[in-house]
Amino acid sequence: MNGNGSILLESSLENTWDGLFDPDILEKCMMGCKKLTHIDKNTYLAELKIGVPPVSGKYESHIVTEEVEKFKTYRLIIKAEGDSGGVEATSLINLTKETDEKTLLSYSFEAEVNGKASKVGDRILKGVGKLLIQDFFKKFGKELKKAYTI
Repeated sequence: MNGNGSILLESSLENTWDGLFDPDILEKCMMGCKKLTHIDKNTYLAELKIGVPPVSGKYESHIVTEEVEKFKTYRLIIKAEGDSGGVEATSLINLTKETDEKTLLSYSFEAEVNGKASKVGDRILKGVGKLLIQDFFKKFGKELKKAYTI
């Protein structure tokens, strides 16, 4: 499964970048996230409880950032295992300054699902993936405003 998209965020490039690496912000944006721990410079551990069929269940996810070019781009590698199976995903995140207070975030991803969840049709999995991504970015935009508005 793969996909891509973009969102225009009402946040400066610097604040958007900082938000993408802030565990407190990210924890609030990830659907079903019970706990997000920053393990080291580029690794996070997330405990998730997803209530969206067919991927319902508890998951433990390792999230690693690589190829980081500050304020520009990074690669995100996610490996999650849980009740309904697992997922391995790679995403490329790119930021572009639109104005002093607006940033375009573009992303592309590839993901492989295994276990019970993999037996569901690709169209349904893409729909679930799209829901999770859209939910994340909607919350992310709101959390950026809360965190960086004086």
